[in-house]
Amino acid sequence: MSLTGLLLGLINIAIVVAVLIMIGYIVAWIFGMIGFGIPDNVQKIYMVIVALYALYLIVALLLGVGGAPFRLIGKASLIIGAYA
Repeated sequence: MSLTGLLLGLINIAIVVAVLIMIGYIVAWIFGMIGFGIPDNVQKIYMVIVALYALYLIVALLLGVGGAPFRLIGKASLIIGAYA
């Protein structure tokens, strides 16, 4: 793998993690507006899941195997289970 490919892969992972965190904050904000607050421990569990997913993506990038089980950005944006 080239240095450019590695850099682009890390930037892509950072974008995916940022989108997942933003989705979590938007959901917490909407629930807060309707008067149903999400407990702190649930928010922490969500952040741990996002961190584990980021770790999985980094390991898959470095080993050059596998891939994301779903794509948020790209050709198959809303197809869950797309390995293309």
